[in-house]
Amino acid sequence: MSTREEKLEAFGRLLDVMDTLREKCPWDRKQTYESLRPNTIEETFELCDALIRHDSHEICKELGDVLLHVVFYAKIGSEEGEYDIADVCNKLCDKLIFRHPHVYGDEVAANAGEVSQLWEKVKQKEKDGNKTVLSGVPESLPSLIKAYRIQDKARNVGFDWEQREDVWQKVHEEVDELRAELEKEDREKSTSEFGDFMFSLINAARLYHINPDNALERTNRKFITRFNYVEAKAKEQGRELKDMTLAEMDALWNEAKKL
Repeated sequence: MSTREEKLEAFGRLLDVMDTLREKCPWDRKQTYESLRPNTIEETFELCDALIRHDSHEICKELGDVLLHVVFYAKIGSEEGEYDIADVCNKLCDKLIFRHPHVYGDEVAANAGEVSQLWEKVKQKEKDGNKTVLSGVPESLPSLIKAYRIQDKARNVGFDWEQREDVWQKVHEEVDELRAELEKEDREKSTSEFGDFMFSLINAARLYHINPDNALERTNRKFITRFNYVEAKAKEQGRELKDMTLAEMDALWNEAKKL
């Protein structure tokens, strides 16, 4: 592993490269916040893919790509006289120290749950005092992750089930209401009730310490692997999936499950 001096030298080298590219490369010179944003989103998802695969080589590579965007935005900010990378780092350090009074102050937090509750209290002080509990949840978050964050923030101020087992009554209640609307073929109300059902299921996942986004992605990948197996086996037989019966495809699916 690198020494502290080597790490600082490497970061300084990155800053020098960024300065050079911004000055001499036509593509880098023309970039703006708006033009970089789509690439930032793509790079973030590529990092997430590598993290899911636990591919250390790719994680290292993708972290570099994300870091490049942080440095790039800071460079644009410095050119416009608004802030630079030192401001970014110092603001982050100040925030981390402020949000960890159990490390840098006199507060006590014995476990991760108590730390989360403390964070919510500290963040309310950190803002202007008029922010709501849920105001810190970004509007642009994917809906599944947003639901989890909303519920988690509500939990941090005590709005939660007293016993986690109680959530299953709510899940069953929501699925019954959904089925009732589906039978009526009311699309608008069915959509609303389906959302309520999903929200309750995400709540159950949270209470049992399961990240629903990770769980769903694991199932997505499992389905892809098994479906690809079915498709490959069909091609080995010289057949197309659309020409096979459901029973034939199901037999191949069960083979994939065993593997």
